[in-house]
Amino acid sequence: MEEPKEQEIVATQEGRLDRVLSALLGESRNQIARLIEAGEVRVEGQRVAKPSFKVQAGQRIAYRFLDAPRREEMPVDFDVEVLYEDEAILVLNKPAGVVVHPAPSVREATLVDWLVRRGVSLSTLSGEERHGIVHRLDKETTGALVVAKSNVVHRRLAEELQSRRMGRYYLAIIDHPLRENVRVDAPIARNPKNRLKMAVVEGGRAARTDFLKIAEGDNGTELIAARLHSGRTHQIRVHLASLGRHILGDRLYGYRGSARIPRVFLHAGLLYLSHPLSGERMEFRAPLFADMREYLTTQTRSSFDESTTLDALPGLFRDTFGPLERV
Repeated sequence: MEEPKEQEIVATQEGRLDRVLSALLGESRNQIARLIEAGEVRVEGQRVAKPSFKVQAGQRIAYRFLDAPRREEMPVDFDVEVLYEDEAILVLNKPAGVVVHPAPSVREATLVDWLVRRGVSLSTLSGEERHGIVHRLDKETTGALVVAKSNVVHRRLAEELQSRRMGRYYLAIIDHPLRENVRVDAPIARNPKNRLKMAVVEGGRAARTDFLKIAEGDNGTELIAARLHSGRTHQIRVHLASLGRHILGDRLYGYRGSARIPRVFLHAGLLYLSHPLSGERMEFRAPLFADMREYLTTQTRSSFDESTTLDALPGLFRDTFGPLERV
C-alpha cells in the first residue's frame, strides 16, 4: 500500500492547534485531535502531539491522513433489513443477536462486517475504522439504526445526535406495570460492584429518561415506550431497574421471569433526524421482530396496533412530559 502523502497548510489565525486545523480543513475537532495525538501533525517542521498546542498566524502546519488497515473478512451468515437508503445514509432495522462493533472478545461476524460486505467503510483521519456508525444498539436490542456513507455525513449526524435533534423512541415489555407515566432523572456510571453493568451512581453522568405506559398484559407484564434526553450506556435498563422494573429477558439487570423469553425485549421503533445533506426532517419506523410481536399479540389485554402506536409516540411524549431537552 502506498504511504499517505504529507500535506501542508498555513495558519490564518492564532489559537489551539486542533481548533485552527479543524477550521482550515473543515473536519471535526475530535477527529483533528486524534490525528494530532497519533503524531501525524507538524508545526514549522516540529512534531506536535498536544491538540492544545498554540499556533500563530502564518505558521506552516504539515499533516497526513492515514488509511485504516484492512481487517480480515469474517463470514457473515445473517442479513439486515434496509429501511431506507440514499447517497448519504443507510437506515437499518438491526436484528437481535448481532453485535454492532468488533472487539477482542467478539468472535462472530458483526454489523461492521455486514457493512464492509456492502462497501460501507469509512476511516477516521488517524486511520481507525468506524464504518459510518453514529449510534449503537446492544447485542440483543433490535430496531432502527442510521449509518453514514461519508465522513462529512458522519460528522453532521454526530452533531445532530449530540444536540438531541436526532434520536429514537423505544418500545419495551417489562415484568411489572409502571404505577404511572414517569420521568427518571438520575446519574449513571459504571456499577462499582459489577463492571459489566451500569448503575445509578451519585456523581455519575447526568441521565434522564421518560417512560410512558402503553398496554398492560394478561400476566402482569406491560408494554411501555421510552424517550431519552441523554445517551448513556444501558440507560433505559438502568433507569427501569431503579424503579424495580425490568425488561423481559434482561437477566443482567434483574429479570427473573420465564427462561423461554429469548432475549431482551427492547426495540428502537422510531428514528428521527434531519437529512445531513438536504436538511429535511425525516422519520423512520422499524417493524417489530416476530418474537416481540408474537408476545404482544398473545399476552396483551388491549389490541395493539404497532404502526398507530409508533406514529403517536412523539405527540404522546410531548403532551405528557413536554419537549425533549439535552442533558
